[in-house]
This record gives sequence, structure tokens and C-alpha cells, in this order.
Amino acid sequence: MSIKQFLLRKLMLFFTLSTLISVAMFFLGTALEPDVCFGYSGLLTPLFFAGCCVIPSLVTWSKRELTPRQWLLRELLQFLLTEGVILALAFALPGIDTSRPAVVLGIAGSVLVIYLLVFLLSWAANSAEARRTDRELQAFQRLHSADEL
Repeated sequence: MSIKQFLLRKLMLFFTLSTLISVAMFFLGTALEPDVCFGYSGLLTPLFFAGCCVIPSLVTWSKRELTPRQWLLRELLQFLLTEGVILALAFALPGIDTSRPAVVLGIAGSVLVIYLLVFLLSWAANSAEARRTDRELQAFQRLHSADEL
């Protein structure tokens, strides 16, 4: 994968994460802090968290094809780094009540769910791209095999 494709995928990851983080914040906030309201600056929070989540995804970059084991280890490392970054931010930011175990577990669970959703969305997009490429290759092969007759 070229660096351009890699960066484009990270940009798409950023926007996907921003959306899913907004949804997670809504559900967690409604369940754990239903009376809390925030101002317009709170609208930037999902963007901040999404940007912080994209950084650990850089461990998946490789110039060459990864073996399944290398890929799995990098995915696991990316998940652990993402979980660590988000929990560290949660403990560092004053607006998040990390003294309550339900809040910490809610955040950790949300990171897991969002990670899995992003993984499934990426897999679906990659599968669709692979099917399209396969169809184009088959059409190319049919065209050239017809030329040889």
C-alpha cells in the first residue's frame, strides 16, 4: 500500500472514529451522567479523541506484506495502545469522573466496541474493493484471452 493510500485510510478512520465516539459519548453520558450539559467546546471532544486514536493506528504501516501473525500482533498492539491512550486521557482530563468504576469500564468497553466496529467496517470496505478488483482482473483476462484466439 502506498503512503498516499495509507494516509487516506487514516483520514477515513478519523471521520469514522469521530462519528462513533460521538455516539458512544451520547450513550455513556445519558446512562452515567444524564444531567450534565456542556457547551459548544464539547463538540470538539470527539474530534480530539478521534485524532488521539488515529496515532496508535500508525503501528500497522508496513512497506511489505505482513504475515498473518505479524498483522494480528500489530492489530492487538494498536488496540492496546488505543485503549491506553483513551484511558490515560480520561484520567488526565478534569471533566471525566474516573473515580467511578462504571465510568472507567464504560470508557474501556466503548473503546472495544468502537474498535470492533471500525475493524468490521474496514473489513467490509476492503472486501468490496477486493471483489471489484477481482472482477476487473477477470474481465481483463477474458479480454486478453479473446485476443489470443
